[in-house]
Order: sequence, then C-alpha cells, then structure tokens
Amino acid sequence: MTTIHLTTKIQASKQIVFDASRNIDIHQQSASPTKEKAIAGVTSGLINLNETVTWRGRHFGFFLTHKSQIPVMDFYDYFVDEMEEGKFKSFRHEHIFEEQNGVTIMKDVLQYETPFGIFGELFDILFLEKHLTNFLLERNKVLKEVSEKK
Repeated sequence: MTTIHLTTKIQASKQIVFDASRNIDIHQQSASPTKEKAIAGVTSGLINLNETVTWRGRHFGFFLTHKSQIPVMDFYDYFVDEMEEGKFKSFRHEHIFEEQNGVTIMKDVLQYETPFGIFGELFDILFLEKHLTNFLLERNKVLKEVSEKK
C-alpha cells in the first residue's frame, strides 16, 4: 500500500475550503490536464455523505473510469472519498481541515493499492505515485486560488 501525505495552507475559512474541496465543478477545473469529467452520480455542485461520483479521465494515455463514494463526512473538519469501482485494488482519500488564525490547513492522506502484484508495485514506484502526487498538487493549487478569492 502506498500513502501520499500533502499539506496546503489556504488564506480562507475552513468552511470555504471544505466546500471547495467537495465541489465537483472545481475538481473538474483542476483536473483539466487529464480531461477528467463527472459522468454519473453527482456531476455538478457539492457532493455529500453517501453520495457517489463516477469520473472519466485520461491517465497514461487511456480513458479510465473511477467511481467514488463519500462514506464519512464531518462538517467542516473531515471527509473521505473511497473507490467503489475502478482500476485500483483499493483507494481511500482522507481530507482533513484545521483552521488557525484565519488560515486553513488542508491535509490530504491518500492510500491506495495497485493490482497485478509485482507489476503493479513496479508501475507505482516508477510512475503512479508521482502522477497522483502531481494530480493532487494541481488540485490543491486550484482549491487555494478559488478559496482565497472568496
């Protein structure tokens, strides 16, 4: 299992950052390099507890689909998106929000497992972990820009 930890400081209230983080339209904006689109479930606006979204995007030259559910949500502190269907063996993304003096500290903890045994592990080491880290960094850059304008 691979775990990616990221921390982003945003000059906005955690309510604004929390809502931006679960906004399907903002995610699509941040994922434009992969042409990722919400194609089923919640396809626009804010996703909520127990709702699902199915994404379709181009990664490594292939169009892939990934269906996630929000099984845990604690307004405005924490939520989780977890894969229901997709190419990973497992995929869980925790979103954690803390506010200190008007600055929101947003933490991402992404844990995933690749299929295909040693071949999946090698692909992860060579390509996937860096790809997912860069994907999250771009997402967080857009979240920061959008949240700090409000």
